[in-house]
Amino acid sequence: MLCYDLLRFPALHVVACAQSLRKPKVESMHADLILTHGRVYTMDATRPQAEAVAVTGNHILDVGSAADIASLRGPQTQVIDLDGRPLLPAFADSHVHFVQYALARQRLDLSHTRAAEEVAALVAQRAASTPPGDWLHGSGWDRHIWRDPTLPGKALLDAVAPGHPVALDSKDLHSLWVNSLALARAGITAATPDPPGGVIVRDPHTGEPTGILLETACELVTAVYPPPSPETCARAIRAAIPLAWAAGITSIHQMGDAPDGRAFRAFQFLNQSGELGLRVLIYLPQEHLEAARAVGLRSGFGDRRLRLGGIKLFADGSLGSHTAWMLEPFQGEPSNCGVGRLEPDELRALVRQAGCAGLGVAVHAIGDRANREASEAIAAARQAELVSASAPELRHRIEHVQLLHPDDIPRLAQCRIIASMQPTHCTADMEMADRHWGEPRCAGAYAWRSLLDTGAVLAFGSDAPVEALDVLAGIHAAVTRRRPDGSPGPEGWHPEQRLSVAEAVHAYTLGAAYAAGEERWRGSISAGKLADLVVLSDDIFTCDPMDILAARVDITLFDGQVVHWRQGEGVRG
Repeated sequence: MLCYDLLRFPALHVVACAQSLRKPKVESMHADLILTHGRVYTMDATRPQAEAVAVTGNHILDVGSAADIASLRGPQTQVIDLDGRPLLPAFADSHVHFVQYALARQRLDLSHTRAAEEVAALVAQRAASTPPGDWLHGSGWDRHIWRDPTLPGKALLDAVAPGHPVALDSKDLHSLWVNSLALARAGITAATPDPPGGVIVRDPHTGEPTGILLETACELVTAVYPPPSPETCARAIRAAIPLAWAAGITSIHQMGDAPDGRAFRAFQFLNQSGELGLRVLIYLPQEHLEAARAVGLRSGFGDRRLRLGGIKLFADGSLGSHTAWMLEPFQGEPSNCGVGRLEPDELRALVRQAGCAGLGVAVHAIGDRANREASEAIAAARQAELVSASAPELRHRIEHVQLLHPDDIPRLAQCRIIASMQPTHCTADMEMADRHWGEPRCAGAYAWRSLLDTGAVLAFGSDAPVEALDVLAGIHAAVTRRRPDGSPGPEGWHPEQRLSVAEAVHAYTLGAAYAAGEERWRGSISAGKLADLVVLSDDIFTCDPMDILAARVDITLFDGQVVHWRQGEGVRG
């Protein structure tokens, strides 16, 4: 029998543990692995807390007291002494662009820049080591944190990279900053009309494109990128999976794909080769709806590593790009109510078509008008959907739900719409929301408590690479509505919308599993469910809420195997 202390869990022993758990199971009542002497927060209402968990193969054998679970120990059972640490269901990220996140790690990171000139300096450095004519890609610039928040233009990029087409995604992925060569490659001139659902920002005097593209106008340039191959995507995903494990994440909901299906192809390749170390629920883009309907694809198709979630649709843009679709104009912009990327009738038709084909929808909606149109479209589609024992009700969802009119808050629960939200958007964007939405509208911004109290299901995620792939930061934001520096004060921003730790964790575990239609086999620590588990360094349920950020992921189990451990104290895995 082996007994390891988490703080001194050597790498060799972890590898040995993983290899041992891959061996064929011999039928017996003995556990392969026991985690004991911990504070087990199960997310199972029938037994909320326990002391120990027994694992056999990739499933949970039993949950109970340390003494009860000790009876399942056999001569080959491996034991991890938790020494009082909390054990939780492994986390899910319910809204992530994982392929973009993985690929972005190979591109220019502009998230820490504080001026357009700093961005240009980074582009100049990359241009010096890149063959002329090759594209330069970057992401993460945010003019709202720059010293001068004026929209940048193409001239600054032309000066530092005249021989390279440059395309730089904004932090929210709803604006693209390009240079003249990129515009030329895409054929964009003063005579190019704005595409439906998009804006080519133009010089008010000459009509020439400034180098900023919004919403669907970005696609005019991205369409001429040399696309990364599925093999390139697979390599990037393979390298990024351990970062998810280090955050305690074993399940992701991949939101959307490129028209060529590169993400779906890459995930399939990794799944078939046995290298997909995450449970992936993928939502296909709107362009794939007809093809999916034609071949009869339905939500839930796949296995327990890779499944089809449904279709991703966009109702509007973003707060940061001032393209969120609003019932009333942005403050200080009396003619700007944002951008509706689909006309209301078109949105309703698409949701109905998907629903009648057995495909759930995930509708991106930021502004209060977008959320109203999305919820009304789903409500109308519900009436046409067939529900049976073999085809249960679809788990339709709205992504982000950042601003709701008070009249619309109860609608999500009434129409059984999942609120897929990202807590760190609240703390990152609260100043922008105050500035551009203002009171009284912000009373309905990131309204987790109001939604939960009406009976809506919350599923939380990160929206990486927009925000960090960090569940503990998300839990902290949901519980405190404060930034790591404590701002805006002890009560947080609109403190009436705060959640408890248990409610926030539920949204990253069982709520996320419900959103995926997977609550029967994951999301809680219950006998018979998959052994996807996470051990934390500190008890986030009992510590001061601001100290949640100090907690670390000590160990992550996926399919009953140790896939991540943290070496030493104070080190993030």
